[in-house]
Amino acid sequence: MSEQAIEQVTATPAALRLIARLQAKHGDILFHQSGGCCDGSSPMCYPQGDFIVSDHDVKLGEVGGVPVYISGSQFALWRHTQLIIDVVPGRGGMFSLENGTEQRFLTRSRAFSGEEMCRLDGGTISSAG
Repeated sequence: MSEQAIEQVTATPAALRLIARLQAKHGDILFHQSGGCCDGSSPMCYPQGDFIVSDHDVKLGEVGGVPVYISGSQFALWRHTQLIIDVVPGRGGMFSLENGTEQRFLTRSRAFSGEEMCRLDGGTISSAG
């Protein structure tokens, strides 16, 4: 019997609905987990052609068919944690595609168990490059 894959990133049903709306309007999109500064620590959503993914960024996985990246230095701090993209009422990040929808993406998280960490360590997380 195969073990269920451990996902580094997931999304709530509400987030998946908003992602689908944004894909219908903008085409191919991506998320980059912000590291702070102007937009706090929100997951930022961009058209794929408008954001350059660095060789140092790590692809966490996909939600709703949309790739999710995080900087390598931030991943080093959060690798023990599953990121959960959710939606709450409010305004999105100034440059994030959900701005103007009166909803904003929010990252929730949960720490992986020891067993999950062992399974993750046996797998591979790919960098963007």
